[in-house]
Amino acid sequence: MEKTDAQTGRQGLNRDVIKYIAMVTMLLNHIAHVFLTRGTVLHEIFEDVGYFTAPVMCYFLVEGYVYTRSKVRYGLRLLLFTVISQMPFYLALRISTEGLPFMCNMFYTLFCSFLLLVAREKIANPVWRGAVCAMLVIATIIGDWQIFAALLVLLLAQDWGDRKKMMMHYGMIAFVYFLFITRNYMWENYGLPASLLHGFLGCSGILAAGVVVLFCYNGRRAKYGRNFSKWFFYIFYPAHLLVLYLVSVLMQR
Repeated sequence: MEKTDAQTGRQGLNRDVIKYIAMVTMLLNHIAHVFLTRGTVLHEIFEDVGYFTAPVMCYFLVEGYVYTRSKVRYGLRLLLFTVISQMPFYLALRISTEGLPFMCNMFYTLFCSFLLLVAREKIANPVWRGAVCAMLVIATIIGDWQIFAALLVLLLAQDWGDRKKMMMHYGMIAFVYFLFITRNYMWENYGLPASLLHGFLGCSGILAAGVVVLFCYNGRRAKYGRNFSKWFFYIFYPAHLLVLYLVSVLMQR
């Protein structure tokens, strides 16, 4: 089995640097949704750059599950921040009640994906394991980056350590996402060329995430401030959403 750069430990970006980059791209995506007009060039750039974040989170979720000292504490942290993040998520992104009556934040999707990994490891019966995994994937429909994140986590866990197969999984998810976005824009009467362009730009962040975590990640954490970074990555999500919401309220006055 081919080892990933994360396992060989060669020179590259450490985990914290990649996560900080992912936080910046997420921030840009949320700025686009809160402040920018859909259809403008800047909105498109900020939104598409943000598609880098979730696939990075999926990779580090699987890595965290593999190497954590306590899966129970890991799961409880995800659940805790699912609860903490829900109101800031709802307020900042102004989730519409015309479609789904309720939508959950990205931590919810990651928590469901964490439970997928638990089910995959702990349930011996293949029928029950498949049924539980299917239900957990379906449960992400009400979450941010629904379905795609859960499927990517399952695929990465299945071939963890095989860089070629893992990159293939990133490519497959990117292709399906390309079709998904293209279809959405076609429904909005953007025309085929514009819809294909939006689809390509939307899936490029997923491909970039795969390249970064599989070919640029050196498998290490930052030498200093590890405990700070660990909690900062959790706290930043609800905190930045709350700040964006408060700024948007002040701008309306």
